[in-house]
Amino acid sequence: MTAKILVADDEQNITKLLRLYLRQEGYDVVVAKDGREALDRFAVEMPDLVLLDLMMPEIGGFDVCTEIRKQSDVPVIMLTARSDDVDKIVGLEMGADDYVTKPFNPRELVARVKAVLRRREWDKIEGEDGPGPVTVDDVTLDPAGRDVDVAGARVKLRQREFDLLEAFMRHPNVALDRERLLAMVWGEDFYGDARTIDVHVAWLRDKLKGGKPAIETVWGVGYKFVPAGDAG
Repeated sequence: MTAKILVADDEQNITKLLRLYLRQEGYDVVVAKDGREALDRFAVEMPDLVLLDLMMPEIGGFDVCTEIRKQSDVPVIMLTARSDDVDKIVGLEMGADDYVTKPFNPRELVARVKAVLRRREWDKIEGEDGPGPVTVDDVTLDPAGRDVDVAGARVKLRQREFDLLEAFMRHPNVALDRERLLAMVWGEDFYGDARTIDVHVAWLRDKLKGGKPAIETVWGVGYKFVPAGDAG
């Protein structure tokens, strides 16, 4: 089945270039020239991935991403003209899966699209045929339904938050460095950096409040998931 990509950018030269390269790879491409049109096209076209520029008229990219995340966990790759770390971190906080700084090599961007879609497909397969539920203290994670319960209450997690929590829960008391976590959760071909992990760990800690396990920082290494009975 052909994947459909929504390209939302107000720069016509960029949308033309991306349409050309993505269509050469066999993708169906839909274009939006501003944030409002991007949301309208998203609702109608139901794309498999969104390439989203941050600086757009009508509605900015951050707000578009927020609206998309209210209704879908479809992968979002943000396009930004600035290389500021703040933009990247805020983009991740809004729910983006990856980010690309302009100007970019269109072949590299296509590679990122392939990597994100491939990982998405692996997630679906693992959810159907992968390991069963896992429980640590009062936190239960079920891969089949992508459900997480904390102290008897259902907690809603984004796709990567869920995957990161599963990596922690299946490796309790193991100090996992950031690079390893990136490979486990995002895949070996992810182009982001280790700060992605820090942002997602902060979200998980907030959403697991009230639960007994803790995600501890291992200085100079990464993080460790510690059940209540093993806390030092």
